[in-house]
Amino acid sequence: MIRVLFFASLKEAVGLDFWEYRVPQGSASMRLDALLTALRQQLGADAYAVLTAENVRIALNQEFIDDEAAELRCGDELAFLPPVTGG
Repeated sequence: MIRVLFFASLKEAVGLDFWEYRVPQGSASMRLDALLTALRQQLGADAYAVLTAENVRIALNQEFIDDEAAELRCGDELAFLPPVTGG
């Protein structure tokens, strides 16, 4: 299982705090782009567009990543973080 977390405005946009994805049976890992495709199928095109916007950061196990070919494994945590503003 891969746990996907949504923070702040992204949580509001998708209507979920988190989503759990079951890695297909017999697979030890999967690529991020495959998980993004599953997210689009589960949450719809509008939520997918929000999550994949250029200014949204993705963290894998609390480390920022930007490679859609990144490998995900059972037990991983993926987090979508909106842009941060300050003043």
